[in-house]
Amino acid sequence: MSVVARMARALTAAGSIGAIALTAHTAVNIRRMRRPPDDPHTVAERVSVLVPARNEAHRIAPTIRSLLAQQRLPYLEVLVLDDGSDDGTADVVRAAAAGDPRVRVLTGAPLADGWLGKPHACQQLADASAGSVLCFVDADVTLHPLAVAAAVRLLREARLDVVSPYPRQLADGAGPRLVQPLIEWSWLSTLPLGVAERSSRATLAAATGQFFVVDRGAYLRAGGHESVAEDVLDDVALLRAVRRTGGRGVPVDGSRHATCRMYERWDDLYDGYTKSLWRAFGGRAGSAATIAGLSVLYVVPPVAAVVSGSRLGAVGYAAGVLGRVMVARSTGQPVMPDALAHPGSIAALGWLTAASWRRRRAGSLQWKGRPVGQQAS
Repeated sequence: MSVVARMARALTAAGSIGAIALTAHTAVNIRRMRRPPDDPHTVAERVSVLVPARNEAHRIAPTIRSLLAQQRLPYLEVLVLDDGSDDGTADVVRAAAAGDPRVRVLTGAPLADGWLGKPHACQQLADASAGSVLCFVDADVTLHPLAVAAAVRLLREARLDVVSPYPRQLADGAGPRLVQPLIEWSWLSTLPLGVAERSSRATLAAATGQFFVVDRGAYLRAGGHESVAEDVLDDVALLRAVRRTGGRGVPVDGSRHATCRMYERWDDLYDGYTKSLWRAFGGRAGSAATIAGLSVLYVVPPVAAVVSGSRLGAVGYAAGVLGRVMVARSTGQPVMPDALAHPGSIAALGWLTAASWRRRRAGSLQWKGRPVGQQAS
């Protein structure tokens, strides 16, 4: 047997064993994952729902209507910050609110030096709010009528400082269906949830700004969004800041309480992912190591099964598919044929990560008309 053949066989074995192990870990996480209650009690404290919005006129109305339909929140306020929109976002919000006094539309201040747009908008919202609980919601998220009350009850009953319910991701078209399911799969397969909930380690943090619920005191102790002013992954960075100041937080299953359609077209998905993937894995070396590791686990085994008829490769591929199936069933995602395309999903993630680094080096990263990453040295 040649050296190349032996290396290929060793990689196939390592990848398949690793895929089996991570799928077993995924099963444990799915059972352990916290879920907001389906029938929460009334929340007696003031809750501020905060929505940063820049050029969201085409999709924010359902979000606002779902917020005004929230139940068991007698002391609810909804603040929407119009962050320099030029498409009539504020008018759409006011029309959807129909004069409801719980809704206030704020005009965003000009973007300050040293800030990215979304953290700047979120900080202004927090400063203007009065709630003891702050609930940040993106303008592409629609909530079940008990979603906020359920998240707040989980926050309090579990004695956490942050809960980040991941909405069920709605994906249309081949591109979004290939990439979007990796959002939940990534942390359910790799993050040890029991340890992460108690840990302050930066590498054990996962969160989504789509639906992010934080105790106000913990938010202030962490420095608010000012502490993550220049971080393109402000949601994960804010959870890390809360943990550094003694707080506890964890991602939770929000698929029964919220939905999100992040991207409807491949071009939007490409812009959205490439603006931030350069930051996701701790630098260029971390990005390269992560994509290489995922490729060994989930691309090498199926390639070996097809090219050389490797039975172990087929087992490794089946393990990867099974992991995707379990996550899809747990979070309300399409199961088939999406799970079968898992190697393609990993390949697409690698390509998007490489594109993100290329755009950063070129200084061309933007989001909603604003620069995102500084040019790499």
